[in-house]
Amino acid sequence: MRAFILASVAVVLATITVLWMLAGSWLAFPAVPATVLSVVVATWSAVDVWVTRQVWIQRHGIVSGPGSTARALSREHRLARRRARTGARVRPAHRSLPQV
Repeated sequence: MRAFILASVAVVLATITVLWMLAGSWLAFPAVPATVLSVVVATWSAVDVWVTRQVWIQRHGIVSGPGSTARALSREHRLARRRARTGARVRPAHRSLPQV
């Protein structure tokens, strides 16, 4: 989200700078370095987001969106755990009711 906001600010600032340059305004002179700086910051932020995502994928070994194969494997693991739990439960012995 931060990278998107910074990129949006850079685009708006670049647009304003171009309009000031076309109008011949003196404000275009200080706006050019500010525009260059904002583009550098927005690019750095986008690269930071991309690198952070790649590192997360590399550490965890999976992509965040599971595919159909991953869902089937997850379902099998869940069923196996469920079977293990029900098999491991200690069932109480049936107590017979006293004969009257």
